[in-house]
Amino acid sequence: MLLALTLSILAVISVHADPNPTNPGPGDVFIEGQSCAITWSPDTTGVWKTMDIELKTGDNFNMINLTMVGTVDGTDATKTSFSYPCPQVSPHSPIYFYQFSSLASNTSYWTGRFTITDSASDIVPPAQSTQPDGEAIPWGTGQLVNGTSTTSTPVTTSTVQATDAALGTPSVTSSSDVNSASTSSLSSSAPAGTGTGSGLALSAQSLGWQTALTLGVSALGFTLVL
Repeated sequence: MLLALTLSILAVISVHADPNPTNPGPGDVFIEGQSCAITWSPDTTGVWKTMDIELKTGDNFNMINLTMVGTVDGTDATKTSFSYPCPQVSPHSPIYFYQFSSLASNTSYWTGRFTITDSASDIVPPAQSTQPDGEAIPWGTGQLVNGTSTTSTPVTTSTVQATDAALGTPSVTSSSDVNSASTSSLSSSAPAGTGTGSGLALSAQSLGWQTALTLGVSALGFTLVL
């Protein structure tokens, strides 16, 4: 039993050594044409030198790729944020999220779902209230205006590392106070755009633990055997 517990703890440490998305998440609202800000904690293993960040939509198991946001060095502890002009999307709903991936790793990470809209007052609820497996996590399918999207490989629990918990319709927090930035801009400071108000803007790490409590720790890539 002690050996199993030790191995489980080591597994947790290993998971947290990879990049950990921290923002955005539930409660975050970004305005089209203004700055969409993303933050993460860096990879300490040295593996994620080339980290791709993609904007996605859809459910937790059949994610739809909307666009490649950018490619950064996920191991650089001095540059742990990225900003780019928010794209025009439809619908304006909390159904968008980012995926972090690298060709050097077989594991992907995700932020929680957030909203992109043209106005903080123009937000519609997600079209679906539950995931395909029955979990009460709202979602929907969005698209880029005048854009093309592609369907990603279906996700299994063996690759899921941080999906957002069921938090309902998020509170509205505008990102209008975020300075506009180009798609290649990087900053070591944590950008604005974090949901406040009702306190629903949780980090992906917190969301991961909440998901573990809901789905079982297998969703985080390890099992605690007692």
